[in-house]
Amino acid sequence: GAIAVAGGIGWLGLNSFFTVEGGHRGIIFNRLTGVRPDVYGEGINFNLPWLEHPIIFDVRTRPRVISSLTGSRDLQMVQIQLRVLTEPRVEALPDIYRHLGHDYDEKVLPSIVNEVLKQVIAEYNAPQLITQRDQVSMRIMRNLKDRARDFNINLKDVAITDLQFGAEFKAAVEAKQVAQQDAERARYLVEMAQQDKRSIIIRAQAEARTAELIGQAVKSNPGFVQLRRIDAAKEIATTVSKSANTVFLSADNLLLNLLDGAGLEGEGAASES
Repeated sequence: GAIAVAGGIGWLGLNSFFTVEGGHRGIIFNRLTGVRPDVYGEGINFNLPWLEHPIIFDVRTRPRVISSLTGSRDLQMVQIQLRVLTEPRVEALPDIYRHLGHDYDEKVLPSIVNEVLKQVIAEYNAPQLITQRDQVSMRIMRNLKDRARDFNINLKDVAITDLQFGAEFKAAVEAKQVAQQDAERARYLVEMAQQDKRSIIIRAQAEARTAELIGQAVKSNPGFVQLRRIDAAKEIATTVSKSANTVFLSADNLLLNLLDGAGLEGEGAASES
């Protein structure tokens, strides 16, 4: 009898306490009154053996990835993958267990995430989902935070990890990129043609101006032509002198016939005087 009493006392002692690990919280279910409203923190806590038993919740922030297929405002099908960080409201753990159970996140998050994604994505066109990704993510987080609060869940962060569009949209994007590249190439060719046209005009204007200046120089100074002939003869002589072959050229070929034309007329005018 004494052994039985001692065993009963030992059993009561062992089952009168429960331990809550770090990052966890505990609640107690009473067989007579149901879930108690108290939340028990980390460490050793007391409960009545057989009449009560503890229920432990992990209250650390946990990630979850949820995928959803929805449609954009321009009727493009979008496969979006969302990563959410959530944790339960510690003070509401008794209500969470009473209404949702221990696996509350499995029951709530997929449905409310899909609901919010369909609501938000439907407000944007497919190109806007790409160019305004941060804005879309913030909008999803705001709406999802309000929706999760109804179930005593705190939403810590939201991130769009993947965004896929239908084959038709991908083909349209590729066609647009090709068209833009063709337009850029055509614009470049037009600019090059305009540059060539301007270069030709500038060169023609320069040549016309040079011819005009030469004409004015010849008109005002007849010796200008003779000077140009001498310069040309120097260039020819320099080129020939650097050659390894022996070349014989007449004065006519060297442009040294300075006494014909204007030179002869000058001499005739001098002899008559």
